[in-house]
Amino acid sequence: MPEPAADQVLIRVKATAVNYADSIMVAGHYQTKPALPFSPGLETAGIVAACGAAVTGFKPGDRVMAILDHGGLAEFAVASAAETYLIPDGMSFAEAGAFTIAYISSHVAIRWQGRLTGQETLLVLGAAGGVGLTAVEIGKAMGARVIAAASSPEKLAVAVAHGADATVNYSTEPLAERVMALTGGKGADVCFDPVGGALFDGALSSLGWGGRILLIGFVAGVPQIPANRLLVKHRAALGSSLRYFRWQQPEKLRASAQELLRWYGEGRLKPCITHRLPLDRSVEAMRLLTERRASGKVVVELEPG
Repeated sequence: MPEPAADQVLIRVKATAVNYADSIMVAGHYQTKPALPFSPGLETAGIVAACGAAVTGFKPGDRVMAILDHGGLAEFAVASAAETYLIPDGMSFAEAGAFTIAYISSHVAIRWQGRLTGQETLLVLGAAGGVGLTAVEIGKAMGARVIAAASSPEKLAVAVAHGADATVNYSTEPLAERVMALTGGKGADVCFDPVGGALFDGALSSLGWGGRILLIGFVAGVPQIPANRLLVKHRAALGSSLRYFRWQQPEKLRASAQELLRWYGEGRLKPCITHRLPLDRSVEAMRLLTERRASGKVVVELEPG
C-alpha cells in the first residue's frame, strides 16, 4: 500500500484513462523515467482513502480526480493535493478519470500558449482523438470558430457532434487548400496539432498572418520546422507540455482546471469515452491508442460507476 507524503492524498482508484504518454513511458522513452517497478497512469479518479499531515482541502471519502506523475493503473494511487480536484456533481468516475490530462493539456495550450480569442479560427488535427475532441470543445467554449481535421468521415462526424463548425478529411483533401477555402483565404489563426509527422507541413501552410501552431504531441513522428516559413508570415510554433507547465506555472494550471470545471457544470464539455476495460486489460487499452483504433478516451475501470 502506498503511503501519502505530507502534501499528498491516497486515492482508492475507481477509473483511470490511458494516454499516449503512458505507452512512451513504459517503453522507457518518456521525458522522465520512473524507477522500476512502477505502474503507468498519468491521471486517475476515485475516493480519498487517506490524507497527508499537511493536507487541509480534502478528507477521506471525498470523490476526487487527480493528475499524477504515474501510478494510476493500480488499486491505490498517491497524488499531490495541489493537483487533486473534487469531482463535480453529476460527473461519473469514468468521466473524471478521463478529464484531467486531456482537458487541462488542451486548455493550457489553447488559452495560455495559443492565446485564442473568440474572434479567431481554431484548426484541430486528430480532432476525433481523446485530446483532439477536448480541443474542439474548448475552442467552442471560448467562442472561436472550430475546423476539425481527421482521417475519416466517421471521425469527423464525432467532431461535429462535439461542436466543430467545419471539417477537413485529410485522407482525401489537401489540408491547406481546404482550410484556406473554409476561411476565405485568410487561414486559421491557431492550429492545435497532437499528430505531427507529414501533416505538419500542411498545417503550417494553413495558418494565416500571425498564426500560431501548437505542438502537443507527435504520434505520427517529429516534424522539422522550417524557420523561414515562420518568418515571412509572422507565424509562431509553440510547444505545450502539461508535465512541465504544471511545475513552472501552477497558478495557471489551477485557473485552467477551474474554468474547465465551470464549463462542465454549464454543459459545454462532454467527455467522450469510447472504450472501457478492466485493470487486467490495461495493455490492450494502451494498444488501442498506439494503433490509433480509438476515438475519444479509453478508460480502465476498477469499479464501474
